[in-house]
Amino acid sequence: IADTWDKGYGHFTTRQNIQFNWPKLPDVPAILSALADVEMHAIQTSGNCVRNVTADHFAGAAADEIEDPRPYAELLRQWSTDHPEFQFLPRKFKIAITGSPNDRAVTAAHDIGLRMARQNGEPGFEVIVGGGLGRTPFIGHKVRDFLPVADLLPYVESVLSVYNTLGRRDNKYKARIKITVHEIGVAAITRMIEERFAEIKPLFGGHDQALLDDIRAAFAEPAYRDAPVDAYDAFYKGDPVFRAWADTNLAQHRNPQYAIVTISVKAHGQTPGDATSDQMRVMADLAERYGHDDLRISHEQNVILAHVHKSDLPTVHAALAQVGLATANVGLLSDIIACPGMDYCALATARSIPVAQEIATHFEALKLEHDIGPLKIKISGCINACGHHHVGHIGILGLDRAGVENYQITLGGDHTETAAIGDKTGPGFAYDEIVPAIERILRTYLAARLHAEETFLDTYRRVGFAPFKLALYGDEGGRDAA
Repeated sequence: IADTWDKGYGHFTTRQNIQFNWPKLPDVPAILSALADVEMHAIQTSGNCVRNVTADHFAGAAADEIEDPRPYAELLRQWSTDHPEFQFLPRKFKIAITGSPNDRAVTAAHDIGLRMARQNGEPGFEVIVGGGLGRTPFIGHKVRDFLPVADLLPYVESVLSVYNTLGRRDNKYKARIKITVHEIGVAAITRMIEERFAEIKPLFGGHDQALLDDIRAAFAEPAYRDAPVDAYDAFYKGDPVFRAWADTNLAQHRNPQYAIVTISVKAHGQTPGDATSDQMRVMADLAERYGHDDLRISHEQNVILAHVHKSDLPTVHAALAQVGLATANVGLLSDIIACPGMDYCALATARSIPVAQEIATHFEALKLEHDIGPLKIKISGCINACGHHHVGHIGILGLDRAGVENYQITLGGDHTETAAIGDKTGPGFAYDEIVPAIERILRTYLAARLHAEETFLDTYRRVGFAPFKLALYGDEGGRDAA
């Protein structure tokens, strides 16, 4: 598709999708047909409906997982696709699910967030409602401590039904469920959800559970190989480049002979989330040869090989390195989330991609990235917040101020199980001021941290906003946010 109808590129998004930025409108039917040939689609990727259901990108592989959430995500997808009651909601609706206590799915920033839990040994969900970013960011509210698995579909339908009835249709900027929850109150909307749930639960009659059993079979574990891992151990000890990559880009798999590989598409100076058609072919080939035919997109705009035997990792690393996909930076400063911004998006008010590129290359030149350690920088080119800037450790929002790009900084955001909206620092910065401003923030962190293992977010939570504000604005302390 990228070669035939685009310009040889695809862009991985925070919705765990792939986006093509150059197709001509008359070619769209052919693209959709080509996608359908391989069981892919673009259904409900826009409109006031339930959008694609997202899940932890390590699902079914992570060592810290309570249960694989993918069957439940697929159940929700099938239920929500062309659901006659929910095709004209007050506004779009997003659902995320994680099977791990370590939230990699940004559940608290979704309209519904589902976190798997266990009660008396039985699996279920903690249910969060009313999260969202955009122009009015909110962290979602817990409405159920524990929802049994069997009640998932009727409960989610109850949430949608209440929202469809109460959500505002007079103002699209106040139409999301987060505003409904804020205006009505958590207690009131929880009561209404529970009342609706009591009404509709008997109507399901167990049919959803029969479907879930069929779906589970499609998500069975792959046939793991039992083989020595000596090759991995030897490369790890003897090759410093491989070791650096393994330390940053591998995650612990539930099978100790395997690893989860995060393929960084964030080489220093490259467009975050962009991959060439040749790079995509290499990743697909590696998935077929070494990854049990499994390839995923993360909300952090990287690509995941979820099941790779450790003995194959040196070969996988070498193949990735040949096409510029072996940068050892996952979770570090240059692993930046950035929306397409003004370069591609008609809604954008400022550029995102060049800011991300300049930050990455600047700190690569300073050789500070690994010293700084874990850091989430997230950039949005407008208030719609597709770059998740509100929940970045450092968030950057590009705005238009009288025809001039202006970048507002937030600090202390968090997308995990300890989710938080970042604090606005004050007036925004011009395009040529934003990289120096980020450097001042990070040098303040390096000076303030107690030791090398204290992360930026931990340091910010300990010392507070004041030293960073001083570094950014000096004694003037920052005026009202621009």
